[in-house]
Amino acid sequence: MKKSLPGAPPKPTRAELLAAVHKTVPDVIGHGLKVLFCGINPGLWTAATGHHFARPGNRFWPALHQGGFTPRLLAPHEERELLQWGYGVTNLVARTTARADQLAEEEFANGGKLLAAKVRRYRPRALALLGLGAYRTAFGRPGAAVGPQEEHLGQTRVWVMPNPSGLNAHYSLSAIAELFGELRRATSGGTR
Repeated sequence: MKKSLPGAPPKPTRAELLAAVHKTVPDVIGHGLKVLFCGINPGLWTAATGHHFARPGNRFWPALHQGGFTPRLLAPHEERELLQWGYGVTNLVARTTARADQLAEEEFANGGKLLAAKVRRYRPRALALLGLGAYRTAFGRPGAAVGPQEEHLGQTRVWVMPNPSGLNAHYSLSAIAELFGELRRATSGGTR
């Protein structure tokens, strides 16, 4: 791996990125979280580094901070610090791909079942699924929109948020951060 910022994992090489398709990324999770954030699936950069939302240009960490969930901007390698504030991160589908559109519908459906079981086990107050299309496919809700859903998983309230990937041109960072702020206020979470 190439050098990067002090304390951060080194930047993955092209060979390491290509080899990452065989890796998964462990959850950052605990019982009774305020919010469990759920990405679609690990990308190559995330799997190569072993940290969620690690690809440069991904807007998850800035949106999380700007939305009031964290007192400072965290780097992906600091992801476990989320637990102290009552937040966690998981993925809908564990398989690593270069792009989420490389996943099959069956993977989304199976991921939805596994996610529902995980949510019932850990019982976060809210689940924030970061990807409208992924939510629609995984949970059979073709008419779902961004925001709180009528559906609950056990006692957990479900929110659908935009995918923070830099490839999602439909939402700016400020728009994503605003939606994150709404979620924080609705779940009485945050460090501000």
